[in-house]
Amino acid sequence: MTFIPVIPRYAMTARHDDWREIALVCIVYPHGDYNYIRRLRLEIGTDELKTILSALQDVTVRTSLETMAPEIKFTKLFINGQFVDSQSGKTFPVVNPATGKVICQVSEGDKADIDLAVDAANEAFQLGSTWRTMDASARGRMMDKLVGLMERDLHYLAQLETYNNGKPLKDAVFDIYGAMYALKYYSGWADKIHGQSIPADGNVFVVTRKEPVGVAGQIIPWNFPLLMLAWKWGPALAAGCTIVMKPAEQTPLTALYMAQLSVEAGFPPGVINVVNGFGATAGAALASHDRIQKIAFTGSTAVGKLIMEAAAKSNLKRVSLELGGKSPIVVFPDVDLDKAVATCHAAVFANMGQCCCAGTRTFVHESIYDKFVEKATELARKRKLGDPFGEVDQGPQVSELQFNRIMALIEAGKKEGADLKTGGMKHGTEGYFIEPTVFVDVQDNMRIAKEEIFGPVQQIMKFSTMEEVIKRANDTHYGLAAGILTNDINRALTFSQAVNAGSVWVNCFLHITSQTPFGGFKQSGIGREMGEEGIHSYVEVKTVTISMAKF
Repeated sequence: MTFIPVIPRYAMTARHDDWREIALVCIVYPHGDYNYIRRLRLEIGTDELKTILSALQDVTVRTSLETMAPEIKFTKLFINGQFVDSQSGKTFPVVNPATGKVICQVSEGDKADIDLAVDAANEAFQLGSTWRTMDASARGRMMDKLVGLMERDLHYLAQLETYNNGKPLKDAVFDIYGAMYALKYYSGWADKIHGQSIPADGNVFVVTRKEPVGVAGQIIPWNFPLLMLAWKWGPALAAGCTIVMKPAEQTPLTALYMAQLSVEAGFPPGVINVVNGFGATAGAALASHDRIQKIAFTGSTAVGKLIMEAAAKSNLKRVSLELGGKSPIVVFPDVDLDKAVATCHAAVFANMGQCCCAGTRTFVHESIYDKFVEKATELARKRKLGDPFGEVDQGPQVSELQFNRIMALIEAGKKEGADLKTGGMKHGTEGYFIEPTVFVDVQDNMRIAKEEIFGPVQQIMKFSTMEEVIKRANDTHYGLAAGILTNDINRALTFSQAVNAGSVWVNCFLHITSQTPFGGFKQSGIGREMGEEGIHSYVEVKTVTISMAKF
């Protein structure tokens, strides 16, 4: 029996304290037999698992893209519980970003297909339907069953995500585990969404009900395909809504597989629908549809504005938007320099820099600036690029279009006078790989300091005082996230209060959990996802007033 160590080095950093859970995500049985893994967790203890993981530290597994490439099982649209061809019969290619080669063709949905999916979702939401009459606790158990199926098929899902998106396999495993946590978290909310009794004036009895808003349209991005699916499905299903989802055209494959798992979990036909397609056609039809009551979108600010406009011009549907960012991370001189460099490095280079809340503006105090630059440059040079199925830190960018956008901004940085310390070039001869890039002496008016790059590009900037850095941190139309590294609690609280951002991290960054609300200020979005806040946009509050007088 052979084990493939997916993330042995990552595991030893102990993001999860429970070694039995670490073993689940770090030791992947090559044939996907998770019954064995479950027995392993139950039958051997913590010490034995530690021994296995320690031994795996010294194992190097080199597997080619060809041997790790998963079978593509679903490529059609998923409407009313079945996989169907698009009404037009059209398809479009899905590309492997590590090679630039076509993986497969998937069905291309447009307005006609969105109409069919919305019809199915509305039928499933009708009063008296199986979904509407199901106990709330039963909805939660159904979501739990979906999580169990994801755990069973984790190895396949991780391979599929890496093949389609390009992120290292260890990161895909972690994302899927995060998706499982999100769905598990919201499954617990299913029977805890309730109203209140209100002591209103008059001889009346008043209660409020929290009812599902109806059919929810959901559009997810390509940077965290499965994780963003879970962030959208979780609160919608817990609230009792039905769903029409459009995955990003670059990365539809894991969403389609999840649609099949929803059938296996027992979700009634029409509750979950997945329509592949492009933003200008399928996405626009979803945002402007009169029979959709809520639209949720994660992506660029420019597209978010179009979706909000379409929602207003159609039926004034509810809108939640999680959009772009240009997040600052501020380093004061009272911290451990090596820890600060590592935190800032991870803040910007995680997921190939393709993260909406990445800490791309690194503000470093002038007294430690030169030493910080030296260490940050050295760390970026050590970052290992290559085959995402191998032991690497960084894979390719998601597409040729994204690759070209990042390279254009890197060139802009050079032309505007920023000092390029490392990187800035294409890596390898195939695929969309970009070297980890570090710019220093970056000025606030440069494009790389103002625009969302969405790539592996760190901009290091110098500051002198708290007043100065707060002003500069807030000088952006974004407001998604911010971070500060300091051991001075007064300094940390001053910054946390003054900075315009939906999430503020102190002595950490990118610490996002299922329990904590996430979203942005200003043009970084509207509304919040995750936590209890994530449920609010999927429910309507109904007030019921009953006269206590005889009638």
